[in-house]
Amino acid sequence: MPEVPASATPQESLRGLAVAVFETVDAHPWVGAQLSRAPWESPMLRIFERIGHQLQAMGLSDRAQFTAGSTLMSYIVGVSIQNAANGRMLDPSVDRVEFLNTVSARWKELDANEYPFTRKLAAQLPGHDDLAEFLAGIDLILTGIAASR
Repeated sequence: MPEVPASATPQESLRGLAVAVFETVDAHPWVGAQLSRAPWESPMLRIFERIGHQLQAMGLSDRAQFTAGSTLMSYIVGVSIQNAANGRMLDPSVDRVEFLNTVSARWKELDANEYPFTRKLAAQLPGHDDLAEFLAGIDLILTGIAASR
């Protein structure tokens, strides 16, 4: 894992760790498979430990650290693995934006009463940035952690 500057806030350090896991799993999908295979083993423990150091620096209680650490761990690893899997579901020759345009068009055609949320957001699907959305999720979790203190 890359080192973060000593001057980084705990939140910046957590974002850096999240990006490192996301990009590593995206570049090397086998890493995601290894992480999900034995979550109590060394690589997962190292990630959990790094998360924990930052949560301690944020001044959370032990109980809050467990909940926040588990939540961050699940989100970081889970979304990273899912994103990598999504990127490899299709043949490499398939254009991502073209594929997402097709999915978006299908979502727009869904029943308006049964899928109002999905239809409303369908137009955002083709142009979304996976890493930006991932980091927005990290920020939501960190905001919730800060609000719970």
